[in-house]
Amino acid sequence: MNIDFRHLRYIVAIDEHGSFTHAARALHMEQPPLSQQIRALEMALGLKLFVRSRQGAVPTEAGADLVKRARILLQMRQEFVDVATGLARGERGSLRVGLAGAVSLLPLIPAAIRQVRLALPHAVITMEESNTPALCAALTERTIDVAIIRPPAPDGGFTIETLFEEPTLLAVPVGHPAAGQARVALQDVAHDPLILFPRALGPGFFDAILAACQNAGFTPQLGQEAPQITAAVPLVAAGLGVSIVPACLDQIHAGGAVFRPIAGTAPRATLAVATRPEPPAPLLRRFVETLREQVRASVPE
Repeated sequence: MNIDFRHLRYIVAIDEHGSFTHAARALHMEQPPLSQQIRALEMALGLKLFVRSRQGAVPTEAGADLVKRARILLQMRQEFVDVATGLARGERGSLRVGLAGAVSLLPLIPAAIRQVRLALPHAVITMEESNTPALCAALTERTIDVAIIRPPAPDGGFTIETLFEEPTLLAVPVGHPAAGQARVALQDVAHDPLILFPRALGPGFFDAILAACQNAGFTPQLGQEAPQITAAVPLVAAGLGVSIVPACLDQIHAGGAVFRPIAGTAPRATLAVATRPEPPAPLLRRFVETLREQVRASVPE
């Protein structure tokens, strides 16, 4: 005789209802077939599970022990089904999100993550911040599941979806002549050292900055290199030059830096979501969909 979860439900129901008749009613079956199933189970186990009387049915000592274990197994089975269903719906599981430099300062990114966490309380979402090449390497090595990067990616082995083009600001030291202007033309800082990050960390944004300067009529004099995008602001505050930074960096209060809109055509900092070129897991798919919705709600057309 094969013993399955159906038999476990039978003995738990009899114990809960105290009689075969009431248990059969709760199980939506006739009482004689239930009795037959229990007799067959007792024969297969070599144990008497219940003592029947006019008052109903009570488990034997062995029966009570097996009923207790049956409850545990049924609970584990239900938990297994719940977890599997949640994974299939994208409601459970873990998601490792990589963020390129300064991306965490954009309000819409933590808002999207918070929205997913509120909607999916059983999902575990972790974040790490790095640069685009390192994040793409982590995707390849499968140590993260999705990355928000500043394209292009170092190689073409990813699915890349542009999220939006972030505006930029000019960061100048306090006391700089441009600090008193409402908007600053790039040619007004043509003779200042331009503080940039290593091109490898964001070649698309790096090249857009240089192209904007050249379109303004000058080739910039590159100053001290910032180790990462966010590090440019403290260098500006120290009076080492000026920088063109994503607008979200105006949240960095370095004390000696002022942020001004750029007059005329300004470079844009492209942000994109990168995933591996394979069918996404349900949780990853829901995260990317939520991210798109947050972008549509937060970024004007």
